[in-house]
Amino acid sequence: MIRKMLCGAGALGASMFAATTAFAQASAAAAAPTVDKGDTAWMMTSTILVLLMIVPGLGLFYGGLVRTKNMLSVMTQVGAVAALAMLVWIMWGYSMAFGNDFAGDGLKPFIANFDKVFLRGVDAASTAATFTQGVAIPEYVFVCFQMTFAAITVALVLGSVVERMKFSAVMIFAAVWLTIVYFPIAHMVWASSGFFFTRGALDFAGGTVVHINSGVSALVACLILGKRVGYGKDIMPPHSLTMTGIGTGLLWVGWFGFNAGSALEANGSAGLAMINTFVATAAGGLFWMLAERLAGHKASALGFCSGIIAGLVAVTPAAGNSGPFGAVILGIVAAFVCYFAVTILKPRLGYDDALDTFGIHGIGGMIGALGTGIVYAPVFGGPGDGSKSIGQQVVIQFETVATTIVWAAIGTAIAIYVAKALTGLRPTEDQEREGLDIVDHGERAYNY
Repeated sequence: MIRKMLCGAGALGASMFAATTAFAQASAAAAAPTVDKGDTAWMMTSTILVLLMIVPGLGLFYGGLVRTKNMLSVMTQVGAVAALAMLVWIMWGYSMAFGNDFAGDGLKPFIANFDKVFLRGVDAASTAATFTQGVAIPEYVFVCFQMTFAAITVALVLGSVVERMKFSAVMIFAAVWLTIVYFPIAHMVWASSGFFFTRGALDFAGGTVVHINSGVSALVACLILGKRVGYGKDIMPPHSLTMTGIGTGLLWVGWFGFNAGSALEANGSAGLAMINTFVATAAGGLFWMLAERLAGHKASALGFCSGIIAGLVAVTPAAGNSGPFGAVILGIVAAFVCYFAVTILKPRLGYDDALDTFGIHGIGGMIGALGTGIVYAPVFGGPGDGSKSIGQQVVIQFETVATTIVWAAIGTAIAIYVAKALTGLRPTEDQEREGLDIVDHGERAYNY
């Protein structure tokens, strides 16, 4: 009898242990994030769309705006710094921006640690969180998506210094700038432990991280570098507005990956970002041409292209943080203010921002980042929950914008002077007059 009781108790205990183990396994399975194939496919597509923005989009957009003798130089610089950014990203950039947190609170808000250098610990089974609890995407896909953002941001900076900066200097500048400017700002704004993310800053797809960062950096870089030989004396028209128009179209198409992809899922938030990317951009292109007419000029093809980019820039931080009408307002405001910055402010101050990176990306990014604090509110059709007043949100946005401006300006100055110390920075005056296509690459864009 006792033996039977002991056996029964043992069986009962074993069954309870088995049941507990099964329950624990089931709970662990339930807690594991779900990777949806549709979300994964959308994010892979978005990543390729952002690559389309860089090569060929930005290369053609910028290349068409310079003189014939520098066409290849610009396209090569854009492509080369993007390629360099991709390599730097997997070596240490991803770890700095989105790696594990430092122990303690000292550095955690500003930078991640180096546990994931060379993508250590990342494999086909690891995942990255989305904005929906329990839903994830493969970490490799997230790494690639964010990699393209780093690549296009450093390429954008070059628009202010084209036609007068050595290729070797461009490459050194890019590596230093990414490390001390882009990666920390990306962490502060987008990482879950980031300084501004934890304070509720709104930047859906890069108003601060990409556009203010690149725009302010472009201004500082062109001021340190100095004006092009003949600037203000020689005529320097775009050599091919056709190419610039093609580049504009490619940028607009690719921007859907940039904005709608930043939802990290194929859902309603991505749909909101998509329609906002349509209408804000349309408003920017049309109202820039209206600004030209009001200023007494003809509505130009270059003006339409410039307005398209201004609208895209302004809606980037608001893509999933605004209703469609709020996005239209941002596009209109950006068109008028950026037009003023490019046609009046730049000539009065006399700086040579060759392709108006600061005037469009810097100023447009500020309009978008600050404006997002307003259009996010439900009263303007935004998706906000009303937990913060418009004033509170705008203050947070302003703090983020101001910090980005200061950080980018100081970091860019450091990066430029490092490049100058190592390369001399600029070609000689005779080389600049000959054109960087021949001087840096030994080739010509056109054989006539």
